[in-house]
Amino acid sequence: MSLFLKIFLWFWFAIALLIGVFSFVSWSTQNEPLVRQWRILLSDSFNVQVLTAGQIYQNEGKKGLDEYLARLKASERVSTIGFYDQNRQIISGDELPENSFTLFDKAIQSDLVELDRLPDETYAAKKISLNNANYVMIIQLRRLPQVPAPDRNTWILRILAIIVTGGLVCYGLARYLTSPVGKLRAATKKFAGGDLTTRVGKKVSRSGDELSQLARDFDDMAERIESLVTSEKRLTQDISHELRSPLARMNVALEIAKNKSNAESQPILERIEKESTRLNEMISRLLILSKLESGAQELEKQKINLKKVVEEIVADADFEAQAKNKAVRITSIEDSRFLGSENLLRSAVENVLRNAVRYTDEKTAVEVSLKNQNGNAVIDIKDHGGGVPEEELENLFRPFYRIGDARDRKSGGVGLGLAIAQRAVFAHKGTITAKNTGNGLQVEIKLPVNGAH
Repeated sequence: MSLFLKIFLWFWFAIALLIGVFSFVSWSTQNEPLVRQWRILLSDSFNVQVLTAGQIYQNEGKKGLDEYLARLKASERVSTIGFYDQNRQIISGDELPENSFTLFDKAIQSDLVELDRLPDETYAAKKISLNNANYVMIIQLRRLPQVPAPDRNTWILRILAIIVTGGLVCYGLARYLTSPVGKLRAATKKFAGGDLTTRVGKKVSRSGDELSQLARDFDDMAERIESLVTSEKRLTQDISHELRSPLARMNVALEIAKNKSNAESQPILERIEKESTRLNEMISRLLILSKLESGAQELEKQKINLKKVVEEIVADADFEAQAKNKAVRITSIEDSRFLGSENLLRSAVENVLRNAVRYTDEKTAVEVSLKNQNGNAVIDIKDHGGGVPEEELENLFRPFYRIGDARDRKSGGVGLGLAIAQRAVFAHKGTITAKNTGNGLQVEIKLPVNGAH
């Protein structure tokens, strides 16, 4: 799962969880607890009013009670209010509806505030004892207008709207956080693909944060690696050029020495000539590799008959293999045309094929095939030499890389053939890969042939 998706889902889940918890708490607390609190507050307030009315009636009589009840009735909440004796005879205030006397009877038998909560109004009644006589005060309160509770569909729409809005915000935030990571990843892949000029400093413009610091570190690393690789390529090329002249002079001197030597020194001179030839071949390959890596080797593109090229290379390789009690065979071949450099492609296929012939077992045949697959010309070269360790497959195309030094010395390999083959294939926008087959190594070359016909 990508980092962007992880951040997005976690943010969205956190918002959805908060909404769910808030909705549950609101649903579980919005009815009974509020009603209970309302009853307590109303009871306490009305109890104080009843005690006050009793004291006023006892000290000031009916006139004082009338003034007090009038002040209470002036409140917007109070509709009617009455002060009764225990026989339901009104002493002060308003006549209450007949249905309110049910609450009167409850109050006369209780010492608590009795409440009757109706849809449009609320009644409260409380008994008070004065001079060994019981009195009841009843008040009628108007209900405050209530906002109707939303129905189920409305709740669902609200929750969905919040979740969708939260999802959009989370998407934007996750995209903002992971965008520099994506740019760094793309730059890393481009850099790994061989473009050493890749930089990301200008693309990641957040100054001061960790991601911008990582981008600057990447640019510093890329600049250092580019400098090292460029210096290495220039050094290899310069050394190869400089070695050519003394090597040519040494060959001339060697020919003169051979003409003047006796029979005893001939084997030594022949050994020197053999090593000189190998050194000259190595220098030539180094120059080719250096040109391919630097891009100095220009591709003279022309239409190539790959079938004919492969047949010719196989024929030459089979002739050389027979001297080693080996063979090269074409297992299948299809007509294929390609637009590119014939010399480079011939060099690539020859290097891979010679490598296969070098390591295949005696009395075995290297198998070669050419097929057209999905717009690509696919050349497969398979030997029977036992293969290589899996962890070494990616290193086969590195210059001068050897899996077994002793074996390469015996076979004469210098570790440049596959490296040159890879650069030549890359120059044609193709790919080259190696894999074990169980009893040998198979190298696959894919070349795009679109537009070559």
